[in-house]
Amino acid sequence: MGATLILSVGLFSGGVWQIVGQASAFGIIIYLILVSFSLVSWSIMFNKWRVFKRVEEQTGVFLNFFRKSHRLSDIVGQAKALHYTPLAGVFFAGYDEIRGLLDRKQDPAPNQETARRLTDRDIEVLSMTLERSTSEEIGRLERYVIFLATTANASPFLGLLGTVVGVMESFWSIGERGSASLVVVAPGLAEALLATIVGLAAAIPAVIGYNWATNKLKRQFDRTSNFSLEFLARVKKDLT
Repeated sequence: MGATLILSVGLFSGGVWQIVGQASAFGIIIYLILVSFSLVSWSIMFNKWRVFKRVEEQTGVFLNFFRKSHRLSDIVGQAKALHYTPLAGVFFAGYDEIRGLLDRKQDPAPNQETARRLTDRDIEVLSMTLERSTSEEIGRLERYVIFLATTANASPFLGLLGTVVGVMESFWSIGERGSASLVVVAPGLAEALLATIVGLAAAIPAVIGYNWATNKLKRQFDRTSNFSLEFLARVKKDLT
């Protein structure tokens, strides 16, 4: 109890640096790992916040333009400008697949989009292409999010490891000095409790960030999958 009070006061009075300065080499390593995990996690969360914000904005613009356009070729320029939204990547994959399928047809015509038609087999191939592209685009957005889960799961255990080592050092000091006074045990306990605090400080934001990012990814996956169906329905109506 006394050690907890000392640590709590120290955290708000600059004494935390004294604890770190007197910590063992193992404790310093634990602190550095946890702080590194935390910094990387915050960097990922900030980056994903910026990316998802742009994705939301561009997805709405792209969908609006897609539904108003009369020909698929009219959307190409807009899709190139809106490269953050996964819908643009799915559109390009589908559009390139359609052009490839139409180019294989034996009936040359000036307007390939209207003169040539796709068969049921072509539609099946296009559907698989859209599904593959959807997975790739969501995977691109999902990049580095797994590190948040790693931080959330590993940080408490790393903090616990530092805590156990700190407590062991306190008992070792008691054995060496033959005294269980607060002066003897406080440094080790303070190091132990600080490891717990740093571990939780790294884990809690990572858990929140991971859940937030997962929810955003699910929303984008649903919207991209729905767009794939909309794209496929339009192709069936116009080119079959």
